[in-house]
Amino acid sequence: MKNKLLNRLKNAIVGSLALLICFPLFSFKAIKSNKNTSVDTTVAGFKLSTVIIDAGHGVKAENAPRGHYSRGADGTFSTERNVTLAIALKLQKAIEKDIAGVKAVLTRSTEEDVSFERRAQIANENKGNLFISIHCNSLPDRVIRERVGGTARRPRYRNVRVADRSGKGTLFLIYGLKRTTEAENEIKTNQVENETELDGGGLDPNDPVVIILTNEFKRRFRKQSVNIANLINEEIVQVDGRHSEGLREQSIYVLCHAAMPSVLVETGYINNPDDERYLNSEAGQTEIVNSIVRAITKYKNQMEGTSAAN
Repeated sequence: MKNKLLNRLKNAIVGSLALLICFPLFSFKAIKSNKNTSVDTTVAGFKLSTVIIDAGHGVKAENAPRGHYSRGADGTFSTERNVTLAIALKLQKAIEKDIAGVKAVLTRSTEEDVSFERRAQIANENKGNLFISIHCNSLPDRVIRERVGGTARRPRYRNVRVADRSGKGTLFLIYGLKRTTEAENEIKTNQVENETELDGGGLDPNDPVVIILTNEFKRRFRKQSVNIANLINEEIVQVDGRHSEGLREQSIYVLCHAAMPSVLVETGYINNPDDERYLNSEAGQTEIVNSIVRAITKYKNQMEGTSAAN
């Protein structure tokens, strides 16, 4: 076991030297798109075999245990949980049809919700290489002060909630760095430990070899998360002509607990009338799916060191 781990460590150190040169430090919430994300992304021996598709939210099942649950956003005539499931089901079929050798696994395939914890478990149990979470965005109501009477010298006001429908377009999220410890724990369990042929002995978290391997996986996954987010963003903006708010960090449970490159795609603002119609249309959903599939294909070719012609 130790010999294999040391060999992994040698490879990790070589890889980390390249990453330290080209990998930026992210200490801010907004991340600018970088068109050079394809540089130095190839990983020797890597094969993209399993993509996890996470349809955000869902209907809380009757008698379901208490836990992490969010019903998602609502539009005028539709709900986020229904839109995300429709897109996820289409995306699963398109990936398995159009990307040879890649399996797509859904975290939920019915309207019933799945807890945040279980979503991450499904991703790790299926040994996913890539985690894509599908969501719809929404803006909270604005609170304004409205005059309701009184005199010129003593006017009376009240607070009024007004729907904010100004949000438009897509947004891409990767996990916030303040959840780094959680990400490291998942990587140790689902990546480092799987590479060491342990016989139930577990890993010593203070072992320098374990620490270096964990940090290497973490840096690599971070770089690859930004890369796939940028690739999807470019397809949606440049091919589909849609508006994008770019990339941001956010402390999202499923992103940091899925021990693999992960991105959350806010496909549009469901409380914006134009976006809601687009998100519910067959044409709109197909366009979103096709953009993600093209991006995954490019990502696969980059990671495996193959050309688009292959």
